[in-house]
Order: sequence, then structure tokens, then C-alpha cells
Amino acid sequence: MNLSYFIAKRISFKKAGGFSATIHKIAVGSLALGLAVSLVSFMVLGGFQSTVSEKVYGFTGHYQVQRFTMSNAFEEAPFSLNSDFSKTYQELPFITKVQSFAHKAALIKGEDEVEGVLMKGVGQDFDTLSFKKYVIDGRMIHVPDEGISNEVMLSQFIANKLLLKVGDKITLYFVQDPPRYRRVEVVGIFQTYLENFDEKIIIGELQTIRNLNNWTKDQIGGMEIFVDDFTKISSYSPEIEEYMDYDLKLISSEDKFVEIFDWLKLLDNNVYVFIGLIGFVAIFNMGAILFILIMERTQMIGLLKALGSSNVQIQRIFFWNGINILMRGIVIGNVLGLGIGFLQDQFKLIPLDAASYYMSYVPIDWNWPAFILINIGIVILTAAVLIIPVMVISRVDPIRSIRFD
Repeated sequence: MNLSYFIAKRISFKKAGGFSATIHKIAVGSLALGLAVSLVSFMVLGGFQSTVSEKVYGFTGHYQVQRFTMSNAFEEAPFSLNSDFSKTYQELPFITKVQSFAHKAALIKGEDEVEGVLMKGVGQDFDTLSFKKYVIDGRMIHVPDEGISNEVMLSQFIANKLLLKVGDKITLYFVQDPPRYRRVEVVGIFQTYLENFDEKIIIGELQTIRNLNNWTKDQIGGMEIFVDDFTKISSYSPEIEEYMDYDLKLISSEDKFVEIFDWLKLLDNNVYVFIGLIGFVAIFNMGAILFILIMERTQMIGLLKALGSSNVQIQRIFFWNGINILMRGIVIGNVLGLGIGFLQDQFKLIPLDAASYYMSYVPIDWNWPAFILINIGIVILTAAVLIIPVMVISRVDPIRSIRFD
């Protein structure tokens, strides 16, 4: 057996007692706590970003295809489902689904209040299963094959403001020439916690908007495109645009809601700084603790030198000791960090104020490549720091160290 490794095992915290054992435990604990906090920080950040992004994408798609106009109005110019793009987008393998939509500004009259809203008309291609998780009361609207259903869904925010509930009949007034109105029934209440949607959007039927705008049955306001990997949105854009008609434009949801996505990107910097500080403290503690262990074992170092051990052999003893502490800290830190993440993911133990954080509990994202990189980074940095204290051993004088007390 390697002599340095053998001695390192003999002076480990399992074999040592008193002060040395306490120092070993503090070293393992500080390293484990730093790693656990880093893992939990990445889980929460990733969960928060993915939850907010998923809500935006679920409501608008990853892209919207609309008719090119110079107007900034909420309502879109129509284009036909018989356009070239509508027939050829299936050739792009990364597109998973496409939904038709149109918007129409309206006023809702409740019992005592009137509220301006933007009705989003959806068709039979609307993914009701994906949207169902936002429905907190009632059901999704029914889109018939022929005719119109006169059903709408309101956000919880609008329903509370107008004192409405599922089953109520309301009147929608559409500002146009001539003004028109529709009597509809509230069949569902949804909630995304995102102000951009909850404060102004209601869900209705696309055919209703066609009738109001005198569109033909094949005309729509736009198409929502969903892709297989939202992280590749910027790289997919040129390929999609190659298939588009000359009078259509492609809008990325990241560009349309730039304030939301820029805010999410800013959170990355905060977490990186936070993890950097935690890592610095943990690694600094590791070096300081190894210095203390060397000071405590000064007599042993002098004795080994007197018996003929080289500096390199003695340095390896403390290097192996540091690696032993590092490995124990890594294992405990991963168990603690991943365990906390698992409990929160399964049981939602930590709630949040949905009005402030856009979600009712702390979300968890299992980003395994990031977890592996964090572990590798801590191992490399800590191992590099271990080299600094063990270099002190070469300066230890055998005669003075044996008499050191």
C-alpha cells in the first residue's frame, strides 16, 4: 500500500480524536453545505425560468406568423389557410404543432363594471390538453364543426374584477363600424399569474371573430408555431422564414415579450454571483482548514522528515487527507442538495406569493448537465487549492518541529 495514503487514512477524522476530528467535520460540513446550496440555487433558477417561459410559450407559441402590416393595432390583418406556408410547414421536422388564432378588442359589461379586453379566438386545432393546466374552474370552450358556440373563458383577474363566475351570461361589445355585440356564456376561468395575459386576454372562438370581421372561413389572424426545442428558437427562425410567403412575417415570442425574457436572463447573473461567492468561501475554508491540520501535525511532519521521508511523501499525506475531505463533502452535498430538490418537487413544501412570483410554489428544474459541471468545478478548484497549503511542508525544519508544542 502507498505509505502516504496509509498515513493519511490513519489521521483521518475517523481515526483522530478531539480537535482534529472537529476540524475534519467542519471542513466536510462547509464543503457539503456550499455544494448543496449551489445545486438548490440552480434547481430553483432553472425551475423559475422554465415555468415562466412555459407559460408564455403555452399561451402564444414559440413563434407567431402574421400578415405583414405597418399597423401596431392589437387586431391582425387576415391571411388564408391556403397560403403556401400553411401547406409546406410540415416539411420542417422541428415544428411539433401549429394553431390558428385571431384577436379582437372588446368591452365586457358585468353587473356594475365595464372592462376593456382582448378576445383571443381559437379554432379546433387549439391544444386544449396543454392549456387545461391553467384552468382553475369550469371547462374549455367547445368549438363546433359548424356555427359558433358563444362560449368564452375569462382570467381569474377579470372574473374577480367584474364579479363574474362560471355559468354567468355576459355581453361583449366590439368597437367597430357599425358597433356590434355578442351575448356569451362564461364556461371556464383560467389563471397564468402573468399580467400580460391575465389582465387583458379572454379566450373565445375564432369563428366569432371571422363573423365580426366579415372574413371567409379559411381566413385567420395568425398561426402559433411550437417547436421541439425552445432553446434553438434563434437558429430555427431562418429555416422557417424560407418557407413563408412574401407578405407574412415571423415573430418570436422572445422578441414579442422581450421584457419578460430579458428579466429571466438577468436572474442568471444573480445566481452566478451568488454561487461564485459560496464557492469562494467553501474553497477558502478548505485551504484554511488544511493549514490548521498541518499546524496540528507539525511534530509528526518533523518526525517523518527525521526518519528520512521526503517533502513530496509528506505533502501527499495531507493532499490525500484533503481529497478524503473533498469526496465526503461532495457526496454529502449532493445527497443534501438533491434531496431538498426532490422533496420540494414532490411535495411543494415551500409556497410562494403567486401575485409576486407568477407561481404558487418554488419550482424545481432537474438540469443534470449543470449539476455535473458544478461538481466537476468544485473538485478541480478545491484540488488546486489543496496544493497551496501542502507547499508549506517543504519549509518545516525537522528539529524545530519535533520540539514544536
